[in-house]
Amino acid sequence: MQIEFGPELEAFRAEVCAFLDTAPTPEIREAGRKLTSVFAPFDQVMAWHRILYEKGWAAPNWPVEHGGTGWSIEQRHIFAEEYRRRDLPPLLPQGLGMVGPLLIDIGTEEQKAKYLPGILKGEDFWAQGYSEPNSGSDLASLSCRADPDGDDYIINGSKIWTTYAHHANRMFMLVRTDNTGKKQQGITFLLLDRIDYPGMTIRPIIGLDGFPEQCEVFFDNVRVPQSGRVGAENDGWTVAKHLLKHERGGGAQSPTLHRGIERIREAAQTTPSGFGTMLAEDPVFLRDLGELEADIASFEHFEKLGVSGHPMANDPAWPSMNKTMNSELTQRISVLMTRVCGTEGLPLQHEALRVGANVEPLGSDLELVAMPYYLNSRATTIYAGSNEVQRDLIARTAGRGV
Repeated sequence: MQIEFGPELEAFRAEVCAFLDTAPTPEIREAGRKLTSVFAPFDQVMAWHRILYEKGWAAPNWPVEHGGTGWSIEQRHIFAEEYRRRDLPPLLPQGLGMVGPLLIDIGTEEQKAKYLPGILKGEDFWAQGYSEPNSGSDLASLSCRADPDGDDYIINGSKIWTTYAHHANRMFMLVRTDNTGKKQQGITFLLLDRIDYPGMTIRPIIGLDGFPEQCEVFFDNVRVPQSGRVGAENDGWTVAKHLLKHERGGGAQSPTLHRGIERIREAAQTTPSGFGTMLAEDPVFLRDLGELEADIASFEHFEKLGVSGHPMANDPAWPSMNKTMNSELTQRISVLMTRVCGTEGLPLQHEALRVGANVEPLGSDLELVAMPYYLNSRATTIYAGSNEVQRDLIARTAGRGV
């Protein structure tokens, strides 16, 4: 898809630039500069979410009737491009990019009225209760049980890798409600109004980058209302697959990847190659950078096809293709970041990475985040379904929807 930016779109770009240059607070900008993951520092990103909501720009991909912007494909691309150019923190995806779109698509009218406003305004933050200690990429093997009891379910079991559960006030989750038949047939999708029900325990996990981004969540006879069920009992696998379309294929990721290339190219201008020149003149480095940039350009075209109504977007394999390419490109960027930073990027400066810390980093902004970003990005080919599983899905389903 060829995008040509005429005068109206350039006027829109000017409006976006003016807002993004003035609206974020210094703390929000600092959070964006110190980003070491796809999940931005919680307090600052939620403050930014609420600022964007007041502007009407929190959910560009939502339908207008539910608070979306009504922007064209080109406008959404411009917004994403200018957003990443300023290194602003990406809004957290669990509400805006996962459970919100799911409820818009298949939730009841009561569920939409109850939950969508809080997601849009940034008043609610949802944790995703999917993975379990023995059920990662084989999500259908989950064993966390929900047994009916009157109008409620009684939940027992645990979840793991539950991002920012220690910050959340709501949770969407998959539970086992039947052990007969195929393992996919006995799963139910639930919405939890609270994350502090009696019997719930949340335990943060310190990641390789030194920060408690993930959590374990334990359920000991936790009573929740059945009114939080999305879809029919035992049909949660169908609901979960619908949500995964949004998780694996939602949003424009190519501007983030392009921004990574820009930062690497800028740093290479002043990084010695070890052979009497700067790294930006090293032919091997330039070859690797050029190959990565070309692959990102191809992925960008793939993304644009997906949002432009091309038949490819209807292919069941499209979300898996999107997730696989994006995650592997992200990892390749993280490798080049550590390469351009060299030994200067090795120290893990936890205090300097904390937003608001009165600690000067030992080097540039890129050197501060390169190694934590590299370590955190090892998970990108695992979460949302490992890339090995995605390739199997692609092989089995590609071409069916076209």
